[in-house]
Amino acid sequence: MTVTESRTFADLIEDLLPQTQCTKCGYPDCRAYAEAIARDEASYNQCPPGGAEGVARLAKLLGKPVIPLNLDHGVERARPVAFIDENLCIGCTLCMQACPVDAIVGAPKQMHTMVAELCTGCDLCVPPCPVDCIEMIPVTGDKTGWDAWSQPQADAARMRHDRRRARLAAEREAAEARAAAKRAAAVSASSPVPAAPAAGPAPTEATVETAAAPVADAEARKRAIIQAALERARAKKAENAAQGLGPRNTTHISAETQAQIDEAEARRRRLGMTDDSSESVPTQDVDQPKKS
Repeated sequence: MTVTESRTFADLIEDLLPQTQCTKCGYPDCRAYAEAIARDEASYNQCPPGGAEGVARLAKLLGKPVIPLNLDHGVERARPVAFIDENLCIGCTLCMQACPVDAIVGAPKQMHTMVAELCTGCDLCVPPCPVDCIEMIPVTGDKTGWDAWSQPQADAARMRHDRRRARLAAEREAAEARAAAKRAAAVSASSPVPAAPAAGPAPTEATVETAAAPVADAEARKRAIIQAALERARAKKAENAAQGLGPRNTTHISAETQAQIDEAEARRRRLGMTDDSSESVPTQDVDQPKKS
């Protein structure tokens, strides 16, 4: 039996977009822009990365005249790639959270780097960087728009964007499930337990100690496991520092920058994406506002 894929008008429009996911069109991603065009709620000349050729492609599909690119959304330009200055990077992960195609490699308190082959030049990692360590560098010379991009690159970027969106949704669902389980456990623990009817002689001191022994052993094992995990985390951090893999600009952080980092870490904790072994930037290194 042959299965025929049903494609909507928005699907056909999305196929003609460069999939940079830059939001310059005024929509959160290329798919949202395609759906807006299909509903006749957005014009087909709002995509700077697609440039003039992108407008012409959409005009042909829509059966409409070719019109100039709307410069309110940006200009057609050579494709840039983000470059992260590792001497300034503080490992805050704000750029990683902003990248729509997972083109940045790094971890909290660790050096970040851009995978140039995966970067779409969307610029979204630049504004959230608290230390201005990201620069967009043109890499296609005089080639702009679709001349600076290709359909295979667009298809790969769309796949990475879709995978990232699915991963984030799964992480949110998992975090919500964990939070619900904790709430249920708290309610259960706070509920009064009916007293069991007295039967037999009162327990002796030796009996109580024998019953408490397994609980004490379980707590001791738990503390040992936590301590071992902390030691491994400290050893790994020391190893990374010895290899020069840690962030190099972690002293004299401004109060505003520290606030951004703290907010990002709090968000990761709410999502269950960090552990108690992570250490924040020392507060004593934070620059305090100067008194007049």
